[in-house]
Amino acid sequence: MPERRTDSPPATDTGAGDRTGRLTEAFVTHRNLLFTIAYEMLGSAADAEDVLQETWLRWVGVDFDEVREPRAYLVRITTRQALNHLRTLGRRKESYVGSWLPEPLLTAPDVAEDVELAESVSTAMLLVLETLTPTERAVFVLREVFAVEYDQIAEAVDKTPVAVRQIAHRARAHVAARRPRESVSAAQARGALEAFKLAVETGDLQGLLDQLAPNVVAMGDGGGIKQAVPRPVVGAEKVARLFVGGMRKFGARMSAELVQINGGPALLTRLDDEIDGILSVRVEDGLVTAFYYVRNPEKLSRIQQETAMSR
Repeated sequence: MPERRTDSPPATDTGAGDRTGRLTEAFVTHRNLLFTIAYEMLGSAADAEDVLQETWLRWVGVDFDEVREPRAYLVRITTRQALNHLRTLGRRKESYVGSWLPEPLLTAPDVAEDVELAESVSTAMLLVLETLTPTERAVFVLREVFAVEYDQIAEAVDKTPVAVRQIAHRARAHVAARRPRESVSAAQARGALEAFKLAVETGDLQGLLDQLAPNVVAMGDGGGIKQAVPRPVVGAEKVARLFVGGMRKFGARMSAELVQINGGPALLTRLDDEIDGILSVRVEDGLVTAFYYVRNPEKLSRIQQETAMSR
């Protein structure tokens, strides 16, 4: 990030060099946090990286000696830039072909170990956050995931602390009504995926049906580049036939392996040994209530190298 800067001061300017060094050190220290905030607000790693670049460009212009809390200052810049991108991204989604799903990220084991962080970056939660207004999303993410103080959030979203508290209350209630009813362990989700994988590979329709909630939903994101279901498929039998039929069509050409995506288990599928997509699930009461299958190749650039995230 900092290395992309093109207007670095002359090496002989030791005072300016020291200032730049302190700014760079602070930015690098909090970079993973800033990326995570931007990603949770946008659901797009590419846009989150753009936000970080813009944050850096603004950060190098500040008087470091006047900054009391670098973390809070950087979070404020990042939030404002993410809000700008969120509004632009909303317009892009309006013309998106088919269903839009968040960009999947290959994550390190430490993300899964932080249960709250893993839940906050899961596909299921990111889709819940999509139902909030931009300001509600920013307030919820900053307060509920990163425990930012209300007065600091108020500065970031240009609201009063009283207004931020009201927005936070409204957002919490909205999310609570839509988030999974229980916290599912990674082992449970992994077990559901393994059972699903076996049932699909063997063509065991009944075995697959036994894993599905009656009102299970399957969503696919091909972005108009790869074929995907144009609209969500609802109902256990329809979803089961969709997956079993797809496996029968491709047969031995398709394979799947368990990987760690967005802090939880998912299936990375390959067709003729080429990456085809990422399949993740939402599990409630021991049954799969949702499948999310990202096939858009533009969203699969972050599944072969781990993305660092933190709170």
